[in-house]
Amino acid sequence: MNPSLLGSFLKKNPYQLFAVAAIGDLIILCISWEWFISPLRPGGSWLVLKALPLLLVLPGIWQGKNYIMQCASMLILIYLAEALVRVAETGANRYLAILELIFATAAFIALLLYLKPLKDAAKKKRLDTKH
Repeated sequence: MNPSLLGSFLKKNPYQLFAVAAIGDLIILCISWEWFISPLRPGGSWLVLKALPLLLVLPGIWQGKNYIMQCASMLILIYLAEALVRVAETGANRYLAILELIFATAAFIALLLYLKPLKDAAKKKRLDTKH
């Protein structure tokens, strides 16, 4: 492995890395679920495109862009809601929904933990300018 690549990897916030990993896992799960594990129709379904929004925010999360992370934390709630609805299904879909629920919850918590110090600093700065 390239030493500079490893150095840049180690400089990242652990919550940021955890969010990237959870969203990456969620992308893989969404694509494999709707394409070949348990698609709506044999041969795959258009629901595979539900991974597209996650693919769009993943580079911004890797780069540590705060606005993208805020948007992603709201976007993840859609996947969390879908998982909660699909847990009521039977067979493989139930287990896939549980996995989706775990990955979405992990990504949401990691994003919030990454953004909390930034929000606290902004709030402190705003209060300091008022006085």
